[in-house]
Amino acid sequence: MAANRMKILVIDVGGTHVKVLATGHKQRVEFPSGPKMTPAKMVAAVRAATAGWKYDAISIGYPGPVVHGRPIIEPRHLGSGWVGFNFKKAFGRPAKIVNDAAMQALGSYRGGRMLFLGLGTGLGSALIVDNVLEPMELAHLPYKRGRTYEDYLGLAGLERLGKRKWRHQVNEVVQQLKNAVQADYVVLGGGNARLLKNLPPGTRLGDNSNAFRGGYRLWTNLYSGSAHKRFVQ
Repeated sequence: MAANRMKILVIDVGGTHVKVLATGHKQRVEFPSGPKMTPAKMVAAVRAATAGWKYDAISIGYPGPVVHGRPIIEPRHLGSGWVGFNFKKAFGRPAKIVNDAAMQALGSYRGGRMLFLGLGTGLGSALIVDNVLEPMELAHLPYKRGRTYEDYLGLAGLERLGKRKWRHQVNEVVQQLKNAVQADYVVLGGGNARLLKNLPPGTRLGDNSNAFRGGYRLWTNLYSGSAHKRFVQ
């Protein structure tokens, strides 16, 4: 089947909700996730929520590191059992898995060198340079005062600092990371990006719906490589 004729089911797995959309559907469905959400429970909930939907393949945005299409670490905010789980067998369809921030970055990309930062439960990150997607794990790097970037920019940081100080930290970190990776621009996605009042220079807001566009692009515009994912606009 030609890639541009495939019907893709895209699953965006988050720390608080799972969001699902498929080719030909305009309205996404979602349901709560949380620390008791195992992959088997997620699959069962997705199948129930999409009963009657027709799709040929699946894209999954996973909230953790993914190497060669497989999660390598259990998610921090969900249940266990994700590493080694056979999603292809569970759904009965071909499945591609990427980091959730990488999937949203792929859907947000407009050329050049783009750094994507996802401000959600945690801190997602990905870099795209001249159509080559490289997922990153900046969240757990040390930032300051014995805390990580995620400790400041993730949900825990927002709750600890309050909105005003959190916004200041976002501004500082965005400029720091933009300069470090020499990005042309930064896209800020994730559910908490909407709380920002003034965007740092060279920055634009993303949209959570871009995760679904990224999921479609995984199948329609993807070339596979051993270390990178390259796609065509």
